[in-house]
Amino acid sequence: MTTKAELVTAIAEKAGINKNQAKDALEAFIDAVTDSLKSGQDVRLVGFGTFKAVTRAAGTARNPRTGETVNRPASKTARFQVGEGLKSSLNG
Repeated sequence: MTTKAELVTAIAEKAGINKNQAKDALEAFIDAVTDSLKSGQDVRLVGFGTFKAVTRAAGTARNPRTGETVNRPASKTARFQVGEGLKSSLNG
């Protein structure tokens, strides 16, 4: 797994910028994606993939410690759909 710090280092090296600039750029990217998803907009990066906000329906779940069935409220979460370019580069 790549950590955020390792990703910052890789961005700095590939873009020819210092680590502080790379960290600022990564944090700005994360903030922009988060803001878009919060406002209900998908974020599509052609060739890479699409970030989507989805609503999980309410339902029931089981507490693994007690075995008790509990009600789970509806909630929002994020999903990532892999783009064709990324999929192709991973497979070959």
